[in-house]
Parts: sequence; C-alpha cells; structure tokens
Amino acid sequence: MFTGIVTDVGTVKSVEKTGDTRFVIETAYDPDGIEIGASIACGGACLTVIEKGHAGDGAGVSVGSGGWFAVEASAETLGCTSLGAWKPGTKINLERSLKVGDEIGGHIVSGHVDGVGRIRSMTPEGGSVRYVFEAPEGLMKHIASKGSITVEGVSLTVNEVEDDTFGVNLIPHTQTVTSFGAVKVGDAVNLEIDVLARYVARLRDVG
Repeated sequence: MFTGIVTDVGTVKSVEKTGDTRFVIETAYDPDGIEIGASIACGGACLTVIEKGHAGDGAGVSVGSGGWFAVEASAETLGCTSLGAWKPGTKINLERSLKVGDEIGGHIVSGHVDGVGRIRSMTPEGGSVRYVFEAPEGLMKHIASKGSITVEGVSLTVNEVEDDTFGVNLIPHTQTVTSFGAVKVGDAVNLEIDVLARYVARLRDVG
C-alpha cells in the first residue's frame, strides 16, 4: 500500500524488451535499504524490484552518484498503463511502500492503475498550475469534486468534474518535487480512483 506522497523522482536509464520489459531506474534511494522483491510505486504502478545496485556496479548503464533498481513489466501492464511510453530519460514519480506506523499524508493508494488518462490543458493560475485531465468513460463515475484521485502516483484533490474531464490545481512545491514539472499537454497519465469510491460503487451494484 502507498499514500500518493512522492518521495523521489527517478529517471529511466534503460529499457530492455525481452519476454517482458525490463526497466532500470536511477534513484536517490539508498539501494542498501531496498530489498529484492520489495514493491515500489513507479508512476503510480506497483512494481517489484528484481535487481538493485550502486552507481557503476552492474546496472549495465551509466547512472549518477546515487543508486538504481530494476523492475519488469508484462505486456498486460504496458497495455493498461503509461509504462509503454517510458524511454531513457523519462522522469517518474517514486514511492516506497508503507510500513506500519508511517504517516498517511495523502490517501490510501494500492498502486493498481485503473486506467490511462491524458493531459488536456495546463493553465497557470498565480503560482499554481490548473491541470485538466481526460479520463476513460468508465472511470468518470468514480471521480467526484473534492474527492481524492491518484495521477502518476501523486495523491491529488479534484477541483471539478465535467463530462469526460476533471481538474486539479498543483502548487509550485508539487510541481517541483514530482514529474509534473516535465510533462506536456497530450501526455498519458496513470489514474487510480479512490479505493472508497471503488467499494461504494461495488456495494451499490450488488445491493
């Protein structure tokens, strides 16, 4: 489980397509504190660490002064998320999984992407930026004004909902410490609806 509070912005260093797709991600995380098999939310998708290391000790690519870890994604994952568009240099939001007793600063996030949306517009408003996202039709009924949603692994509060779009405001801090500082209109984004909305909808459908 996660909270949607990004703790590092990693960089994709290599993409290797074999049976599945292997990504090597450069990170500021200390590799010694990452267990093989650990779950890390990468752009909002929960992925399993299969290899790790320090700069220059076997990544097969050049990384900076920090460390790296490798993950694999199946064709199913690539088709249901924005990971299929990742390439060397792509910036991605990272979050380590929760430990018992950790502060929940955002909202409960599972790391299971519900759909892929797109950035429709980005409009400066004072020091903030108003983002409008398109969402798949099946997800819009789960998105509510003033509710929570996870976009690219970031816990955000919905400002308004209109037809097939929803809007949020990102303050300068959020743009600085997440990958949103590097996005552009038209980019694909991973969406995860609020877990409470999912279960309320399920209870309504079977009630």
